[in-house]
Amino acid sequence: MTVPTEPRALVEFDVLVHRREVVADDVVRLTLRRPHGEPVPAWEPGAHVDLVLGPDLVRQYSLCGDPADRSILQVAVQREPSGRGGSRHVHSTLAEGAAVRVRGPRNRFPLVAADRYLFVAGGIGITPLVPMIAAVAARGASWRLLYGGRTRSSMAFAGELRDRYGDRVLLRPQDETGPLDLDAFLPADAENYCCGPESLLAAVERRVPARLHVERFTSRADAGGGASFEVGLARSGRTLLVPEGASILDAVEAAGVAVLSSCREGTCGTCETVVLEGFPDHRDSVLNDDERAAGDVMMICVSRSRGPRLVLDL
Repeated sequence: MTVPTEPRALVEFDVLVHRREVVADDVVRLTLRRPHGEPVPAWEPGAHVDLVLGPDLVRQYSLCGDPADRSILQVAVQREPSGRGGSRHVHSTLAEGAAVRVRGPRNRFPLVAADRYLFVAGGIGITPLVPMIAAVAARGASWRLLYGGRTRSSMAFAGELRDRYGDRVLLRPQDETGPLDLDAFLPADAENYCCGPESLLAAVERRVPARLHVERFTSRADAGGGASFEVGLARSGRTLLVPEGASILDAVEAAGVAVLSSCREGTCGTCETVVLEGFPDHRDSVLNDDERAAGDVMMICVSRSRGPRLVLDL
């Protein structure tokens, strides 16, 4: 395994909310600029950023603007009344002119080169797909978008996409057309990209055995299930016990070791850590099958150990 000489770091910088627009029912698009007009970091379709909304309130949002425009970043945020507070904070507090800290961008949902694509979106899952569609359309690749939502008015960017791309965009509001008819479109002889609620992702995964790329907004993991095990911290020489009912991240933080983390659900990739010894029990929604099989990195907020001991580059 390759051992990095320095810990992985993410760019952090301050931005101001330059513009705030309602783009669908309970969805606002924020246009973010740096205070003195400095360029924002480069990014590619599929990338997301963390918005640091408070000391213990960090949330991930997909970038939905134009990667070629280095003057701004854009995110779209759906209000989730039953969520953990991030979207409520955005909707109630981040007015035009408000300052916010940004971490990133980073990309765990990259767009691969191909001749054909099928994009499947459910609700706010459209956000990472918007710049992907623009990129493949500009290349002249063949593509279609199947986009479902509760109602037409709840589907962010639906009108913009249909006006720009015409019949390649298939809008399916549930109150008009019923549930998405995935069997009519899948599997497709294409690179399949899907983002949306877990029920949609699971349904797509049952139909598409390969060439499928998904991004999850919610966790499938139970970080506390399973037997206790030891974790060795290679940089300090310490050994910690991770008991049943706790995560590696819990144990590391309790020992006073600073680790960058964000979602704590295995969906964002912020806490990715190099594994030096042992075999991870991967429970995240970030790594692909090849990365899981390699076993040289893990998300310590949810993943555990398949044996009695792991050694991490911490």
